[in-house]
Amino acid sequence: MTKQTFLKGTFVLMLAGLITKILGVINKMILARVIGAEGMGLFNMAFPTLMLTVTLTQLGLPVAISKLVAEAEAHNDRKKIKRILTVSFFVVGTLSIILTLAMIAITPVLAKTVFTDERTLYPLIAIAPIVPIVAVSSVLRGYFQGIQNMKPYATAQVIEQIVRITLVYLLASALLPLGIEYAAAGAMISGVIGELASLLYMLAMFKAKKRVKVRQNFFTHLAGGRRTLFQLMHVALPTTGSRLIGSISNFFEPIVVSQSLMIAGVSVTMATKQYGMLTGFAIPLLVLPSFITHSLHVSLIPTISEAAAKNHIGTIHYRLNQALKIAMIAGGISIVISYVFAEPILDLMYDSPESAVFVNMMGPFFFLFYFQGPLQAVLQALNLASAAMINSLVGAVVKILTMLALASRPEFGIMGAAIGVVVSVILVTLLHLVTVIKSIGFSLKIMDYIKGISALLLAGVFAEICQRYLLTSWTMLPRTLTLISLVVIVYMTLAVSLRLINREELSHIPIIKRWIK
Repeated sequence: MTKQTFLKGTFVLMLAGLITKILGVINKMILARVIGAEGMGLFNMAFPTLMLTVTLTQLGLPVAISKLVAEAEAHNDRKKIKRILTVSFFVVGTLSIILTLAMIAITPVLAKTVFTDERTLYPLIAIAPIVPIVAVSSVLRGYFQGIQNMKPYATAQVIEQIVRITLVYLLASALLPLGIEYAAAGAMISGVIGELASLLYMLAMFKAKKRVKVRQNFFTHLAGGRRTLFQLMHVALPTTGSRLIGSISNFFEPIVVSQSLMIAGVSVTMATKQYGMLTGFAIPLLVLPSFITHSLHVSLIPTISEAAAKNHIGTIHYRLNQALKIAMIAGGISIVISYVFAEPILDLMYDSPESAVFVNMMGPFFFLFYFQGPLQAVLQALNLASAAMINSLVGAVVKILTMLALASRPEFGIMGAAIGVVVSVILVTLLHLVTVIKSIGFSLKIMDYIKGISALLLAGVFAEICQRYLLTSWTMLPRTLTLISLVVIVYMTLAVSLRLINREELSHIPIIKRWIK
């Protein structure tokens, strides 16, 4: 398979991520209009349990596989790559069977004793079959990332969303007459089928173009894979710790918020609705371009691992600065648009303009969220995953404690939960940055950030003027799309004028590279 450069691989993932996000937004728009805020609350209460189980199943192996395969590729060691895959498939296969059965057994207890709404039982049961599917997919994903070919994984993402969006309306609508909880379960089932379609595609690509035969002498390689298992776990366990901390935090978050809101005097139904507005509408809008930082994270791990294996420290510094600049450019304009156009966007997307209050409060602070992915990728690639885990733990504990302290007070209510999320985002990002600076002597290119913030402020002023005075007689959808397009054009013009984006970087974008050359 063709090995891709860092920027090309990143842009391939970005393009797929953009398509996936658009489809995902459409999916949530459909789902929100079918099951409403209450149904979205049930959906989002059950979802963290899924993520916790998937985190335990994957055991951090995608990152570890990507890192070790990239290092093996640097030395053209095919036997090691085969041993990595053999050990990984055995580990995730065993864990997925155990955890799927455990999840099915424990969910009735969780629904009755932990969550305040017993109706979460149905979506919890519906998502259980996804665990073994995601487990196998994670190994294939780590392999493709390690050989720095992002196309199979990128295409699989799009396939998953297409299948999901095709089925979500049909299943949710068909089950809605039985109750909102059944409709939420139908939405979960559509996700399971989408993940299965994605897995089948990656398996087909792996078999068609593979360079190693995993099934041949499988148990022989497995028996001799003790050292490989140790190497995988050295990276995987701290990475799992970070994700497990996030998953446990997200698992307890709806419990803490719902219980705190009850203390504040909010009814169960209203608490579920408010939590759905915050986590189902406002936060997804703020993290809409997170596919960009995810793309940077995925591409950076093998790139930095390969550079570290060859002791190319200058390459590490260059790539990280490059990634952070891309995160600033993409995340910054997203925050500007979300902040200024929050009400019409949320009205059009979810029929919930009242959720804009959360976006306006959280938006300016979420700018730092987009730097987390690249910083964490570098820490993981440099065998500093344990430091990233500690940073995540600190952020998660502070978030939960803040939510508990504020959401239980009537004057804060659900806004206390939003403040907890913001505090965690700021803290974890700054801790990651300090850790990277201490570990590799990294220094930011300050002038890039001065230029970037200046461009964002100018774009924000222009957006506010547009929102108040331009095209006021137009209907909401064409007006909002037109104004957002104008703001993006002005911002990109400023970015190019200030040389935040240069010709060399543009030449790696698959769609426009011919024009640049």
